[in-house]
Amino acid sequence: MTTSATSGTGPADPAGPTENSLRRALKRARDGVALDVSEAAVLLQARGEHLDALTASAARVRDAGLEAAGRPGVITYSKSVFVPLTRLCRDKCHYCTFVTVPGKLRRAGHGMFMSPDEVLDIARKGAALGCKEALITLGDKPEDRWPEAREWLDAHGYDDTIAYVRAISVRILEETGLLPHLNPGVLSWTDFQRLKPVAPSMGMMLETTATRLWSEPGGPHHGSPDKEPAVRLRVLEDAGRSSVPFTSGLLIGIGETYAERAESLFALRKVSRSYHGIQELIIQNFRAKPDTAMRGMPDAELDELVATVAVARHIMGPSACLQAPPNLVDAEYERLIGAGIDDWGGVSPLTIDHVNPERPWPQIEELAAKSRAVGFELRERLCVYPEFVRRGEPWLDPRLRPHVAALADPATGLALPDAPVVGRPWQEPDEAFTASGRTDLHTAIDTEGRTSDRREDFDEVYGDWAALREAAAPGMAPERIDTDVRAALATAADDPTRLTDDEALALLHADGPALDALCEVADDVRKSAVGDDVTYIVTRNINFTNVCYTGCRFCAFAQRRTDADAYTLSLDQVADRAEQAWEVGAVEVCMQGGIHPDLPGTAYFDIARAVKARVPGMHVHAFSPMEVVNGATRTGMSIREWLSAAKEAGLDSVPGTAAEILDDEVRWILTKGKLPAATWIEVIETAHELGLRSSSTMMYGHVDQPRHWLGHLRTLAGIQQRTGGFTEFVTLPFIHTNAPVYLAGIARPGPTVRDNRAVTAMARLLLHPHIPNIQTSWVKLGTEGAAEMLRSGANDLGGTLMEETISRMAGSSYGSYKSVKDLIAVADAAGRPAKPRTTLYGPVPEERQRAARDSDGHLPQLLPVLD
Repeated sequence: MTTSATSGTGPADPAGPTENSLRRALKRARDGVALDVSEAAVLLQARGEHLDALTASAARVRDAGLEAAGRPGVITYSKSVFVPLTRLCRDKCHYCTFVTVPGKLRRAGHGMFMSPDEVLDIARKGAALGCKEALITLGDKPEDRWPEAREWLDAHGYDDTIAYVRAISVRILEETGLLPHLNPGVLSWTDFQRLKPVAPSMGMMLETTATRLWSEPGGPHHGSPDKEPAVRLRVLEDAGRSSVPFTSGLLIGIGETYAERAESLFALRKVSRSYHGIQELIIQNFRAKPDTAMRGMPDAELDELVATVAVARHIMGPSACLQAPPNLVDAEYERLIGAGIDDWGGVSPLTIDHVNPERPWPQIEELAAKSRAVGFELRERLCVYPEFVRRGEPWLDPRLRPHVAALADPATGLALPDAPVVGRPWQEPDEAFTASGRTDLHTAIDTEGRTSDRREDFDEVYGDWAALREAAAPGMAPERIDTDVRAALATAADDPTRLTDDEALALLHADGPALDALCEVADDVRKSAVGDDVTYIVTRNINFTNVCYTGCRFCAFAQRRTDADAYTLSLDQVADRAEQAWEVGAVEVCMQGGIHPDLPGTAYFDIARAVKARVPGMHVHAFSPMEVVNGATRTGMSIREWLSAAKEAGLDSVPGTAAEILDDEVRWILTKGKLPAATWIEVIETAHELGLRSSSTMMYGHVDQPRHWLGHLRTLAGIQQRTGGFTEFVTLPFIHTNAPVYLAGIARPGPTVRDNRAVTAMARLLLHPHIPNIQTSWVKLGTEGAAEMLRSGANDLGGTLMEETISRMAGSSYGSYKSVKDLIAVADAAGRPAKPRTTLYGPVPEERQRAARDSDGHLPQLLPVLD
C-alpha cells in the first residue's frame, strides 16, 4: 500500500483544491447549503484565511445547536476513570500501543484480564473523587486469538469476554455507583441486547471507511478482522436498531485521502440520520508512537484536526455533539472550540489515558479556565448525553434508570456535580405483572376499535422516515424475468424438488392462466402429500402485553406504556384466559407479547408456569424468537440455557413468528430493532435441537419482492432438512391499514390476490416434502380468501383463536374468532372435509372434541375491565 507522507493527502488529491473551489465550497457552507462529498473534501484542505472562515461558520452552526438544546455557551466533559479491562486483542492495528501479548502481561505481574477487585478498586477511588463514568476499554474478542484469554474466562466462569463485561458492569453499578460506558469493540446485535441492561452508553470508533487501509498489506488495519469498515458500520447500525446511545468517530491522519475522510463523515451522518442514536462524534488526530509499525508516520497536524472538526460540524449539523480529546492537542484548546466542538470527552482526575499513555489528561480546572477564556462554561455531563437522559425509553433500560436519575439533573440531563456517587441495586423491575391499561382490548378491538391509527411517538420510535424511504427504494424495484414459465410448470408437476431458483422465481411471478396452472400443480402435490383433510385447531391467542419499544415499522399492535390502547395482563388474567379456553375445548394457548421494558427475562417462565398450574393438560405454544432473545439477554443466559429453562417451566413449542422476511435487506426496512435473520435461525434451530418444535412463517406484501420470498422459503427448507422441527408453514399477508411503514408512504398496501395464490402455491412446492403442512390465515384473508388458498396448495386453517389483537390492531376486518362450524364451512367451500388437530398435528382426544362441540360458537366469559 502506498501511504502518503502528508496526513490526509493521497493519490486522489496531491495538488490540493483550487482557489475557486475553496471559495465556492466555503460560500455553500456559510449559506447553510448541504455539502456533498467533493465539497467536504475541498474544505478539509482549507488553511489560513479559508480555515478561519470555515471555523467561524462551523462555530455559528454549533452555537445555534446549543441554543436550541437549552445550554448556550456550555461545553461539556465527563469526569471518569479509565478501566483497561484487558489489553489482549485479536486485531493487529499498526499504530496501537494499548494492545499487548500474554507473555508481557505475565512478566509485568498482570493477569490476562483485570480482576474484579482491581476494577472495583479503581471505580471506588474514582467515586470518592466525584467521578461518575467508568470507561471500560478492552481489545476485541481476545479469546479468539489467545488461549490464555480463553483459559482465564473458563477458570472464572465466563462464556466469553462479553459475559465478563456484563458481570463487571453490574458490580460497578451496585458497589460503586459509577455508570459504565463500554468500549468492547465490534459487537453483534445479540451482544447489544446482552449489554444494554448494564450500561447507559457504549462506543466504538469507526476510524475510517477507507477499505484499502484494511485490505492492502502494509495498511494500518491490515490483519485486523474487526477493522473492516463494513463490519464497523454494521455495529453502528445495530447500536441504533437496539436504541443504544452510542459514541463513534474518526481517527484522522492514518493514510486516508481527504475524499476518504469526507466519505467517512457522510457514512456517520447516514447512520445518525437513520437511527438518531449517535450521541457524540469524536475527531481524534493520529499521534505516532514508538515501537509501532507506524512510528515513522507524521502526526496529524493541528490544522488537519481543526479543519476536520469544522467540516464534521457542517456535515453533522447543529444538534450533533462533537468532541476532540484535549490531551492530544498541546493545549491549543481555543482552536478546537473555535472549530465547533462542544465537548471535551472523558477526563480523569485518577487514571491515565491507557490508549495514549504518553499524553496526560489536562487538569479539569485548566480546561475550565481555557474554555472560559473563549466564552464557554465547562459543565459536567454523564457518560450518556443529556438528550438521551431526557428521552428515557427505549434508550435507557429500566434497570439503569434509577442509577442515571441519581446522578442527572432532571431539568437539563447534565450531571449533578455534587450528587453522591454510591452503589445502588441493579435488579429487575418490581411487580412485572400488575394488570394495567386497556385489558379488554381483545374484545373491544372488534366493537370499539383502537383509539387512534398510530402511537403518539410515531415520528421518533421508528427512526428517520426520509432515510428509510431512500433505503427502501432499491429493494422495491421489480425484476425482469426471462425464464420460460411453461418449462418451470413442467418441472414443478414432474418433481418440485428439482425446481431451480430461476424457475421458482418465474413461477412466483406467474399470473393469469399460468397462475391457475401453478395452483393446480400445488394442489395436486398437496393431495399426494397430506390428503384432502383440512386441519384446524381449537386454540386461544393470549397477547399478555402490547407495550413495546422495539420499533417494528409494520406493527400496529405495539404501544408505549402511556398510550391509550396500551395494556398488560396479570398472571392471574393469563391463567384465567387459558382456563376459559380449556373449558370450551381448546388444546392449545398461543401466547406472545410486546417486548415490555419492565418485564424481566424470567417473566416468560412465570407465564408458562401459571398456565400449566391452572390447566396442566394445555399445550403451551409461546414466545417468538424475539421474545426468546429478550429473555436470554435480560437474564444473562445463553439462548440454549434460556430455552431449556422455559421448557422446564412448561413451554411445549414455539411460534416461528418474528421471521417476517429472512433477508436483512428487507428486515431493516420493516423493523428498527428486531433480531437479524441469522439470530432468528439460531433460536429456531436451538429450540429444535432441544425438542421444542415450532411453526414457520413469512409475512409478505410490504417492501419485499418475489426474490425475497424465494430466499425465505429456501432458508426454511434448509432448516427443516437439518432439524426436522417445523410443524407447518404459515402464510401471513401484510395488513397495511394501520401499519406505520404504510402510513409513512413506504410500503405497498398489502399483497394482491395474485400474490397470495402464488405464495401459497410456491410454499407447497418449495417446501415439499420437508414441511408437509401449509397454513392459510383466515384472520388476514377472510373466509373466501382462505378457501381460495385451500385450492392453491394449503391444507390447514390454523385455529379458532378466540381473541386476536395483532392483526385487528393493524386493520384486519375479519374478526377475532371463528367457531369450529365456521372453519368447517371454509373447508366445505373448498370442497374438502375438515379435521381437528393438536399443535403437533396429532389426533385430538375425544373428550376435547366433545367439549369443543358442546361450547361451539360461544366465546369464553369475558374478563372484567380493570379501573
